Amino acid sequence: MKSEELSADLALLREIPITFSKANLVLPLRISDGELIGLVSDENGILSLSEIARQKGLKPSFVMVSKDELLDAIGRSYGQLGSAEEVMETISGEDLSSVASEFERPKDLLELTEDAPIIRLLNAVLQQAVKERASDIHIEPYEKELEIRFRIDGVLTKVLSPPKLIQDALVTRVKVMAALDIAEKRLPQDGRIRLLIGGRDIDIRVSIIPTVYGERVVLRLLDRAQGVKGLHEVGLEEDDQRLMEELLSRTNGILLVTGPTGSGKTTTLYACLNKIYSVTKNIITIEDPVEYQLKGIGQIQVAPKIGLSFASGLRSILRQDPDVIMVGEIRDLETAEIAIQASLTGHLVLSTLHTNDAPSALTRLLDMGIEPYLLASSITGIIAQRLVRTVCPRCKISYEPSETEKAYFEAQSSQVSYLAKGTGCDRCKNTGYYGRTGIFELLVIDNEIRQMISRKADSQAIKQYAVKKGMKTLRVDGLRKVLKGITTLEEVLRVTQKEVI
Repeated sequence: MKSEELSADLALLREIPITFSKANLVLPLRISDGELIGLVSDENGILSLSEIARQKGLKPSFVMVSKDELLDAIGRSYGQLGSAEEVMETISGEDLSSVASEFERPKDLLELTEDAPIIRLLNAVLQQAVKERASDIHIEPYEKELEIRFRIDGVLTKVLSPPKLIQDALVTRVKVMAALDIAEKRLPQDGRIRLLIGGRDIDIRVSIIPTVYGERVVLRLLDRAQGVKGLHEVGLEEDDQRLMEELLSRTNGILLVTGPTGSGKTTTLYACLNKIYSVTKNIITIEDPVEYQLKGIGQIQVAPKIGLSFASGLRSILRQDPDVIMVGEIRDLETAEIAIQASLTGHLVLSTLHTNDAPSALTRLLDMGIEPYLLASSITGIIAQRLVRTVCPRCKISYEPSETEKAYFEAQSSQVSYLAKGTGCDRCKNTGYYGRTGIFELLVIDNEIRQMISRKADSQAIKQYAVKKGMKTLRVDGLRKVLKGITTLEEVLRVTQKEVI
């Protein structure tokens, strides 16, 4: 059957719990000409569909599919049910004072069922976030209201304003799911939740902090099914990809990935590890947290409570005879010094740093207290990056750029006759954007830059030299992607507005 013929009637699904569909391997699709059409994968599903049809006075009509196809269809179909707004409407009509007090007494937690309003609301919020590709969920308390926002493609969007009255109950439900202390409301807490949502394995990082108007919750969602990307998939141009592969082929030195939080640094590091993985290499990582499990690679998660920091873990890794080491982040002088010593003793070290551009990483490490001669002899390359939203392919159109837009390209000696943008559609929620890609600035350390590091030259002087030698800045790489119709000029300017070319 075609995909549109496999779409289920949501009104029909509301009558049949997802637990029944999964347990009996049956998915009723629709009623047509006195027949109940449904997907089944075995004899049990046939019997179940026959019974549902009998109760409705209909004839059953079976479509046989594999078990995996059926479970996938069940996940997708039920995933369209129960948006957060719909669930909120049902809660609003109930006695809110009883809803708000559901989680006040720990003994009542054992009595809660999946039908409890707060549980239904949070489940609907999580389900909607996964469906809309949100990377983060923000539950934000204010003086007289509560707001729930999703970060989709890097931009926060308000999705719901539940009554302030249920704030504590909602936060408590999150704590219960993340196995946190529900009685502690004065200190920040961090935890994790592992869920199956619509058949997808979702890992959720939970952060709760106290504010003057109550506890604020941020849930970061990671879809494990997406897997690790290759270097070509993160957005690297072919010339930069070749340079990266050359840097990764070396047996020693430090390769740094820099950028602000949420700019895709970890994704790029995983792409690098994926590229260099071989059964002949011993690759060990220390991360906070471990986001993806990589086959054939030893991964350590930091645990500050028991004294396992980046620095102490890195020391232990060096006793494990590694060829390649990945350090999630260089946060302090101790970690930086051990990483540099590791690179100077025959190890390839990959790590991240929070700086605005590639040359700034050098001055940051010098400011930490690293000796210039050590830095000059250990760093082999630095890649800075940002994420820009990509034009929605469904509503993408071409248009003639304005004089102001042309000026940006003429400054880079580029001619432009047309650009691309999205007009807005259901798929992109009328934003014109769908998905994200990276823009990059790759600084390869040559002998001249090593001498500049030894002289403690400032980052601007290093950048000017590198640009003369052919380095593309973040903005230039972004403008290339605008010319290719991948993203828009507004997006590139949004993430590189402080850059001086």
